[in-house]
Amino acid sequence: MTFKFPTAYTILFLLIALVAAGTWVVPAGQYDRVENVTLGKEVPVPGTYQQVDSNPQGVVVFLAPIAGFYNPDSYEAAAIDVALFVLIIGGFLGVVTKTGAIDTGISRAMVKLKGHEKWMIPILMSLFAIGGSTYGMAEESLAFYALLIPVMIAAGYDSVVVVGIILLGAGIGTLGSTINPFATVIAANTCPAI
Repeated sequence: MTFKFPTAYTILFLLIALVAAGTWVVPAGQYDRVENVTLGKEVPVPGTYQQVDSNPQGVVVFLAPIAGFYNPDSYEAAAIDVALFVLIIGGFLGVVTKTGAIDTGISRAMVKLKGHEKWMIPILMSLFAIGGSTYGMAEESLAFYALLIPVMIAAGYDSVVVVGIILLGAGIGTLGSTINPFATVIAANTCPAI
């Protein structure tokens, strides 16, 4: 019998249980809050922290993932739109990866650029920047490390070059988000109503 690492759901539920147990031990507290006209929401006032009555959580805390999607008391949506978007993007990337289209495209590009492999660096960085700018490609780029490291090593580059291509490309695109729904929603929520 070998050790099998627990699934992500098991780890998340263990963390929820740990945090719920912490509510019985860690003292509760809060800051005074004041309305910020510029942000259009309440913000904490520095230096006003005080302890309050604790609210120990019980077994019902396992409904926390559901309450993160929508409020079960008022049925008001919370983060369900973001969760569904991540599922849809993940499914899209899964289908595209299974078809082998990305692998084939990179392999064909390397064959066409034989002798000019240095052009793969700006081309791939541009593609990752487009992914970061359009749908916030950051964690989704993790699968590309295993794909690009052997390709770039075969082209005569170090694996650090691959890290730079993916990390910098996706990072630059995410920083300059054009239609990235995650960044634009956050920006829209922090701007005051016009």
